[in-house]
Amino acid sequence: MNRKQYKTNHKGELIESTLIDFTWEQVRERRDSELKTSDWRFMSDQTPSQEWIDYRQFLRDLPSNFESSNDAADAWYEYNLPE
Repeated sequence: MNRKQYKTNHKGELIESTLIDFTWEQVRERRDSELKTSDWRFMSDQTPSQEWIDYRQFLRDLPSNFESSNDAADAWYEYNLPE
């Protein structure tokens, strides 16, 4: 989840860069959506890669591994997504 927000002028030049705050509810909603969209990789006729297994575990553990929702969002944004 990218917390960076950019403002540009009419020429596309960067004017300001800020970080937006996410609530735990927003993090969980996005996490749940990501888990649902990747469920097909874990059907009986599929063999998920270890990268996908690790990524989904990372998503499930977000609330317990981070004290703040913003820390969780930052860690998610920096996570190397599986292909």
